[in-house]
Amino acid sequence: MAKENLIADKTFSFALKIVSLYRDLSSNNHEYLLSKQILKSGTSIGANVSEACEAQSKADFVHKLSIALKEARETEYWIRLLIGAEFISPSTPLKEDINEIIRILTAIIKTSKGAPK
Repeated sequence: MAKENLIADKTFSFALKIVSLYRDLSSNNHEYLLSKQILKSGTSIGANVSEACEAQSKADFVHKLSIALKEARETEYWIRLLIGAEFISPSTPLKEDINEIIRILTAIIKTSKGAPK
């Protein structure tokens, strides 16, 4: 049985929610530009976390998680924009999800670099 990995599990679950959001935005709202942007960045977070799990060194691990963090911050921007444009509700759980992912990634990167939290 595979070892549980909190951030890998959370980012995979988040990616599934982003795919669902993309489907809704593109089919129901006929919104294509923003939906593709959030689809790319929102699913990239987990892909980079997955790559980090197979990193060849500590530096490689931190680098890949740093890319995941950048993608998470970009995704947070697209969520704010979609809320502002009234495509999604201000009470969307995606806001809380992405903020939690950003906090976890930041903590892992700081810990891996040996920096104080």
